[in-house]
Amino acid sequence: MKQSRLNRLFNPVSGKCFDVAIDHGFFNEYTFLGGIENIEKSVQVLIDAGPDAIQLTVGQARHLQSVAGKMKPSLVLRTDVANVYGPDLPDVLYSRMIEDPVLQAVRLDATCVVVNLFRIPGAPEVTDQCIQNILKLKPLCDYYAVPLMIEPLVFRPNSEAGGYMVDGNIRLITPLVRQAVELGADLIKADPTEDVTEYHKVVEVAGSVPILVRGGGRADDNELLERTYALMQQGVKGIVYGRNVVQHADPGGMTRALMAIVHEQAKPEDVLHFMKGKS
Repeated sequence: MKQSRLNRLFNPVSGKCFDVAIDHGFFNEYTFLGGIENIEKSVQVLIDAGPDAIQLTVGQARHLQSVAGKMKPSLVLRTDVANVYGPDLPDVLYSRMIEDPVLQAVRLDATCVVVNLFRIPGAPEVTDQCIQNILKLKPLCDYYAVPLMIEPLVFRPNSEAGGYMVDGNIRLITPLVRQAVELGADLIKADPTEDVTEYHKVVEVAGSVPILVRGGGRADDNELLERTYALMQQGVKGIVYGRNVVQHADPGGMTRALMAIVHEQAKPEDVLHFMKGKS
């Protein structure tokens, strides 16, 4: 049953999850490699810091799953690859899913699989590909009892914000989140909104499906910690951060700081001591 895998993903006391995404090398974008050039080292730093999960690809999952012991983060497996993240987009855009995604996840002992649901201005064909990917994944996930995480992403126009920039318009985010629910998501990794105090509306439209908020582009420490604390007050079930952790000067310390906010409701000013050079 899916619940047995979800039990490995969510903290049994807080009921929340912090998933660190370091699957960025899948997307052939130079700027995404910052902080994960040596991914084996990056994974080990994260294992030592102890987030609930680490998001990886089929080619890099071994760095987590080959580590001995029971007390390590769960694997969230990325199942799709796209070419939509660069500052200059190619003429042909795509989102492609790996072969036998759920069987590969089972073999790798993944806790869940994750797949994108893009809304990109001027590229409805990519949304169509994402929906087709999800429609194929859903029955397989149900059959093999692997939770399905859908990642609805609303892009700003590339002409004004090239390179994977989030549109925080709640009127665009909520319908895409709802579509992910309708398509059968077991959990959702969603964009943050411009106004964090409105995020309970995103949680509401998802109903009983847990919402994990993605980090987006790099932010300074105070902004990131304050936003995370505010989001947790809005009823989200956790966060999925990537570059804001691995591109930080102290990835392990930032992980521990965010874990305290997510699981212990710690305030931003009370977690700075986890990071080197902070007080």
